[in-house]
Amino acid sequence: MRRPRRLIAGLAACALLLLGTACTGDPPAVRLRVLASPELTDMAPLLAGLRADTGIELVLDHRGTVEASRLLAAGGTGHDLAWLSDDRYLQLLLQEAADPPLYPLSAKTMTSPVVFGIRPEAAARLRREAGDPRLSWADLADGAAEGLVRFGMADPRSANSGLSALVGIATAAAGTGGALRPEDVACDRLRGLFSGQTLTAPTSDALVDAFVAGQDETDALIGYESTLLALNASGRLREPLEIVYPEDGIVLSEYPLLLLDPDRRAAYDEVVAWLKRPETQRRIMARTLRRPVVPEVERDARLRAEIGNALYFPGRAEVVERLLADHEAARAPGQVVFVLDYSGSMRGARIKALRAAFAGLDGADTSPSGKFARFYRGERFILIRFGDGVRAERDVTLTGTAEAAAVHDFLGADEFSRTTAVWSALDHAYRRAAELRRADPARPTTVVLMTDGLSNAGIGFAEFVRRYRALPAETREVPTYAIRFGEADPAELRRAAETTGGRMVDATASSLEAAFKETRGCR
Repeated sequence: MRRPRRLIAGLAACALLLLGTACTGDPPAVRLRVLASPELTDMAPLLAGLRADTGIELVLDHRGTVEASRLLAAGGTGHDLAWLSDDRYLQLLLQEAADPPLYPLSAKTMTSPVVFGIRPEAAARLRREAGDPRLSWADLADGAAEGLVRFGMADPRSANSGLSALVGIATAAAGTGGALRPEDVACDRLRGLFSGQTLTAPTSDALVDAFVAGQDETDALIGYESTLLALNASGRLREPLEIVYPEDGIVLSEYPLLLLDPDRRAAYDEVVAWLKRPETQRRIMARTLRRPVVPEVERDARLRAEIGNALYFPGRAEVVERLLADHEAARAPGQVVFVLDYSGSMRGARIKALRAAFAGLDGADTSPSGKFARFYRGERFILIRFGDGVRAERDVTLTGTAEAAAVHDFLGADEFSRTTAVWSALDHAYRRAAELRRADPARPTTVVLMTDGLSNAGIGFAEFVRRYRALPAETREVPTYAIRFGEADPAELRRAAETTGGRMVDATASSLEAAFKETRGCR
């Protein structure tokens, strides 16, 4: 039987409307184009109620939050509103623009902390290692470095859940208690954690799908509380994940609705008022498992957990950009050339301090900073002992306890020289660094020089600099971090470090172990 043309036309018009609109046959009183984060697809059924109650239709154009923030900061996109999982990155971009526009009117609509979900068995392993029932980002980093846990995280270059997690982890690693500054960004402190990342995706939803498809290959997921709770309730997992609210802090997403076109102010106010109705907030919470922003709405039992310490978002866009660059670098296992002074002045307490510092980086230091700064699986070392020249050398790639024991055996030697050829040893280290760079240009390489004395043998500092400047460009990119204690000349070590793009760490002002940790945070 032929359908009437009017009915066919009506059905076609309804099909063109996005999910979340009501097909009533009448056009909406107001239609607003909204640049929206991808995870807000779950709001579509609720937005049918907005149109029914107010006559306002929201047409959602989904873009990754990070991409959307950059588009808006570059001059807008022609949308009436933006609805992002978070707007703090956008705020930074706008405040640092050459001709910063006024920040758009903004209203929080719901919240969700970025946390991690972990298989109960893997959580138990981390607790045994930590000796504490409470888990933190530092414990996850420690477990990943040890090979005890494999995790997934959305790409921070596109997904806000990934960017928020990266900010939270880096802030916890810095341990300052405040917002990250440029000097706090520490690529090497992140490498141990990201050595355990086996899964990524451009969005939270795609990450969940990948995790479900390979449930035996990944132990944990970093993401929104709402996403992880919804996954647990979906029936797609063989066993639910334990939701962990890290003790060292979280970053909270607040899902602000932003007014981009001032001429739409009246409709914007009506949408905000509708979203903040207690009944709407309850429906949002029931459907999406995000937390309400209206105090009188009682939280769902699954959202009763306290989120604990909320971490600050960086105050400068350059910090976020550096974090994103560092995340890429941190995904590749590092390689370090250690140049270790075994001259006679190192006998006794000083060599004991050196060995203790390595032991701390091998997992003996269970402090939060120690868990972020430790050695990790896949990391490669070239260990050089020097005195009147290079006395011994060993190449080690960490894969387990045997390699860690080999490091300690190498450090356990009691052969010391009467003289100290600092610059000859560092020149040799750069020849080894050149070999590493030729073999694998993508892997980050650093040199760590530790000495307690003046150079009184071998080539001089000026000759070292001449040879360094004659090296290929890719080798000159390798920085030296000079650890000074004892009678070593601070001015000369500082010049050497700065010449190579590194810096000097003065252990006489703290301790050798603390100085070694600092080199794990350098670039």
